[in-house]
Amino acid sequence: MEQERDRQVATIGVYDADLPSFLAALEEAGITAIVDVRQRRGVRGPEYAWANAKRLQAALAEAGVGYVHMKELAPTTAMRKLQYEVDDELGEGKRSRTRLAPGYVRAYSEGILDPADLGALIELVDQGRPALLCVERDPEACHRSLIAARLAEEFRADVIDLRP
Repeated sequence: MEQERDRQVATIGVYDADLPSFLAALEEAGITAIVDVRQRRGVRGPEYAWANAKRLQAALAEAGVGYVHMKELAPTTAMRKLQYEVDDELGEGKRSRTRLAPGYVRAYSEGILDPADLGALIELVDQGRPALLCVERDPEACHRSLIAARLAEEFRADVIDLRP
């Protein structure tokens, strides 16, 4: 009987990375596809122009890494506002955030994750090793950690957090 392949999913952020370190982290981890879970697929600031969707897709194609945009897993603007309110109270911003606000986690889980059909994402996990992409450097400060935790819980996927 053939042994079932281990399911693995990675997470990766944009902040504090440049394109060479980002691509090196993907190669080292054996990433087969990027799953972009951003609502808006751009990043402000010239140092992150490489992470804007068209440039990123071209660089990934050249590196032999697939790209999928799963906008349905992006938080809504209203959900992001919940997080920004807590960020303001803590004196943090998207680039310096250390954790997700409980209200944001609840709203995202109930509004996005609970009704989500993760079949297409689990198919990517079964076919290779995808990495969930968003902008925050640390996964615990980003909704991608919630997606990864759901994959770990429901589909027994091992989670690897990449930090370029």
